Amino acid sequence: MDRPLGTKHPKHGWEYPVNYGYIPGTVSGNGEELDAYVLGPDVLLDEFTGRCIAIIHRTNDNDDKLVVVPDGLDLDDKTIEHETAFQEQWFEHIIIRE
Repeated sequence: MDRPLGTKHPKHGWEYPVNYGYIPGTVSGNGEELDAYVLGPDVLLDEFTGRCIAIIHRTNDNDDKLVVVPDGLDLDDKTIEHETAFQEQWFEHIIIRE
């Protein structure tokens, strides 16, 4: 994980309440690797393999985020919004499902 649970944002100083990282070998709209929120595990993770259940598509920014969870876990949009609000509150976005 690039920004594991409990670590501080390098620029803004707030703490990550969930594990957050990037998917190696991918490229997002901003030219960097595609970022992902890992929701469900409430322990510090170095890496994680899970299932993507949604994409947070930012309509005013070109840096979409994946929502990844452990197999067997499903979250509704309201829970995803709540868990990612620490960062997504600053961006207009929609949640895209299959």
